[in-house]
Amino acid sequence: MPGVDEMRSRVRPRTDDDVRACVRVLAEVHRRDGYPVNWPARPGEWLTRASALGDWVADLDGRVAGHVGLTRGGEGDLAPVLWGERNGTSAERAAVVGRLFVAPWARRHGIGALLMGRAVEEARHRGLHPVLDVVASDTAAAALYERLGWTRLATVEQRWSASQVVTVHCYSA
Repeated sequence: MPGVDEMRSRVRPRTDDDVRACVRVLAEVHRRDGYPVNWPARPGEWLTRASALGDWVADLDGRVAGHVGLTRGGEGDLAPVLWGERNGTSAERAAVVGRLFVAPWARRHGIGALLMGRAVEEARHRGLHPVLDVVASDTAAAALYERLGWTRLATVEQRWSASQVVTVHCYSA
C-alpha cells in the first residue's frame, strides 16, 4: 500500500502552465538555499531550455512542489565527460539531470527522490546514463544523491565567470 506522502504527491510532465508556479518555487528555494547560485535574468527561460529531454514537476496536495529536468550534456557539464572517460565510452551516452529543486514547504515528503527517480527512468528509457553536477556547497543535494546510491566521480573547480570559481561535485547514477 502506498505511503501517505505517495498518495498526496505525484510526478508528472511539466506543462507551459506550470512554468509560473515553478519560477515562484525556484525563487523561494533561491532565497532560502542559494539555488541556483546565480539567479537567472529570465528564470522561466532558464527552466525551459531547448535541449530538454524531459521536464517534470511534483505536485503535493495539488500544488507544484518541485521540478527536475533531463538534458543532453552541454558546455560546462563535466559529469558526462568524466563518466564517459571512466567507462571508455562517449559523453554522448550520458544524460544530465538538472534544475532539481523542492519547495521548502514541501520537504521531507520524498519529493526529491521521486523527481530523481523519474529523470533516471527517462534517461534509461532513452538508453542514456544519468549524471549530474552539483555545487559542493549544496550539501543537502549531495546527501540526497548519495542516499539514492549515486557515485561521486570527482570534485573540480569550475570557472563560471571572470570573477567566479565554484567547487562542483560530479555524480553518476
